[in-house]
Amino acid sequence: MSDDDKIIKILFFGDMVGKPGRYAVRDFLEEHKAEYDFVIANVENASHGFGLTEKNYNDLISYGVNAMTSGNHIWDKRDIFTYIQNADKLIRPINYPATTPGAGSRVFDCGDYKIAVLNILGKVFVNIVDFQWEKILEEIKRLKEITPIVVVDFHGEATAEKICFGRYCSELGVSAFLGTHTHVQTADEKILNGTTGYITDAGFCGAVDSVIGMDYKTSLTRFITNIPERYEVAESNEVQINAVEIDIDVNTGCAKAIKRIFCSRDNEKEDESQ
Repeated sequence: MSDDDKIIKILFFGDMVGKPGRYAVRDFLEEHKAEYDFVIANVENASHGFGLTEKNYNDLISYGVNAMTSGNHIWDKRDIFTYIQNADKLIRPINYPATTPGAGSRVFDCGDYKIAVLNILGKVFVNIVDFQWEKILEEIKRLKEITPIVVVDFHGEATAEKICFGRYCSELGVSAFLGTHTHVQTADEKILNGTTGYITDAGFCGAVDSVIGMDYKTSLTRFITNIPERYEVAESNEVQINAVEIDIDVNTGCAKAIKRIFCSRDNEKEDESQ
């Protein structure tokens, strides 16, 4: 962070899918972690494509991930219920019922500044939660009283829903509104209202030769037959990183720049765990 302009650089990884996604993030951070002040990753598909194990949660921390957001698949690994209450870097969508384990937002103390991270699950085509927009509105206002830096991961299917609520959140003064869930990086990064770094979807981290991270053959069979078949994480000789970096003014919380990251590299297999 520069003492003169007081700008921090936040890195946000799109949904990481299985072992290829985890290792792609690990290798990227080994080379570039020093360039960023804070790292956030969506982890709902990190363990074999569905959910997050405690082991993988701890691994991601060791790689340099400072905060983890999620979505509708966060509950898919049953051991989530044994550790989520103590997982102080993990955030589940805030618009689950109040009795749901875990936290829908967290404030991270970074010494000279604080960063609030809020996770929201979209309603359109997902339809597993009430939107509870009043609750989210109150939470953004609460977080803004603690810190001007508020980053939102909106995990949703519909482009229009993301665009609409991205604009609304920018009117509330959030620093960044980053869409996740569809796993396809969009080319619409921008600064909304001079305040909010926005992208409709950050994309995914995982196997290049895949269907949004999953094996092509099992995906094709499922679409052709309409018979439920478990998706398998794709194996590929090449992995990709989809991420977004946002420059944020510490004093105002306003985004000053946003940039998409898309890169690929050879995949190095190291174990059999997805």
